[in-house]
Amino acid sequence: LPGRGKAGAGLAEESRTGAGAEAPSPSVYLSKRGNSIRQHQGTLQEGFVQYAANKYHVTDNPEGIINLGTSENKLCYDLLHARLTRPDMLYVEPSLLQYSDWTGRTFLREEVAKFLTHYCGSPKTLNADNVVVMNGCGSLFSCVAAVICDPKDAILIPTPFYGVITDDVDLYSDVKLFHVHLDCEVTIKDYRAFHLTVEKLEEGLTKAKQEVAVILMNPHNPLAEIYTPEEMIAFLEFAKRNDLHAIVDELYMLTVFDESVTFHSVLSLDSLPDPLRTHVMWGLSKDFAMSGIRAGTLYTENRELVEALAQLGCFHGIPGTVQHQVAQLLQDRAWIDNEFLPENRRRLKAAHSFLTGELRSMGIPFLDRPAALFVWADLREYLQESSFQEELNLWRCFLRHNVLLSCGQAFSCSTPGWFRIVFADQHLHLGGLSQHLYLLFILCKLYLFSV
Repeated sequence: LPGRGKAGAGLAEESRTGAGAEAPSPSVYLSKRGNSIRQHQGTLQEGFVQYAANKYHVTDNPEGIINLGTSENKLCYDLLHARLTRPDMLYVEPSLLQYSDWTGRTFLREEVAKFLTHYCGSPKTLNADNVVVMNGCGSLFSCVAAVICDPKDAILIPTPFYGVITDDVDLYSDVKLFHVHLDCEVTIKDYRAFHLTVEKLEEGLTKAKQEVAVILMNPHNPLAEIYTPEEMIAFLEFAKRNDLHAIVDELYMLTVFDESVTFHSVLSLDSLPDPLRTHVMWGLSKDFAMSGIRAGTLYTENRELVEALAQLGCFHGIPGTVQHQVAQLLQDRAWIDNEFLPENRRRLKAAHSFLTGELRSMGIPFLDRPAALFVWADLREYLQESSFQEELNLWRCFLRHNVLLSCGQAFSCSTPGWFRIVFADQHLHLGGLSQHLYLLFILCKLYLFSV
């Protein structure tokens, strides 16, 4: 077919040139650990660095990189701007400019407890003393790992999973993750792709050593899977049987945009199987489209854990004025229920329908889940062979043509060829992107047929 040579050459060139600059040589000014941290960069970080230097803008930089790789909600800036510029947000008093409790200011922890009690459907009023607030859930993952694990200990985690958690628990604390690989194929036993079961957790635990905890994500990143209360109880009972801490990531709990589907927080349970080893994370980055605010929360009934985290809080605090703004936002139930959540869900549903419609028209399989900000898509057809190097080549091909996606190896997926595509972007971007993606897929197919 005409053009095969160019298509093949394009992808081959991607393979030769690599994903970007080579790792810097060791510095005599840094320790071994410092050099290791400096040299570390996965595809998620690398892709974002390239995007940050060449961001798409409809008028200022129309040839820039379109970012469908970073899980951010860019659909609701108008709603947030209107709320965050109200007079109650513009407030300063002396105490907000002074040191405070490093688990978060009392007024904020009280509002978080009320918020979680209501939106998690807790049967009892949650206690503000059990709340820890830090500058993002990445900091919480890092600090929790530091205080429940020793160096070289491991935390059990099903794969695929949000890959930056690896850095969160490792860079400071030298804590490792032990992967429980989920199968992408549907079988008689596994009635849905990437199906997590207690049996798979048990199998992973048998193979692992020095396991201290298990990380559970609901809704899941990158699968967008929503686990039922029965499934979550079974996972928590598994953790209890094996004396494991259960770190439950519920960052997308309000980002469910199908009215027929209900998310159930573990905090809605009448009782937790092991309350002193169950720790629930939530933040504003996803559900409130405010990743730049850097506000993450942890709820745990373990007082010793809270006290240990308080010792690390001075490294991960949030400015007093920002804590005031977050508290004002969380207590504004009328704005949340009547303005933000309904409109946010409507826009997310429309964007999700648009992207999944385009994927269907191109014959690309994907997991169809009504939650989170992304779709987990199967691009194995576009790999020359089933290898992670070929997956990386395809990722580089997209990036070279100014489309940033996230490839499966960034999430430790056991099967090459799966990609996470974020849909929570403006329709103008997505509308211009559909033809762009289609041409890139054609380019990749021509390459495959020319080999």
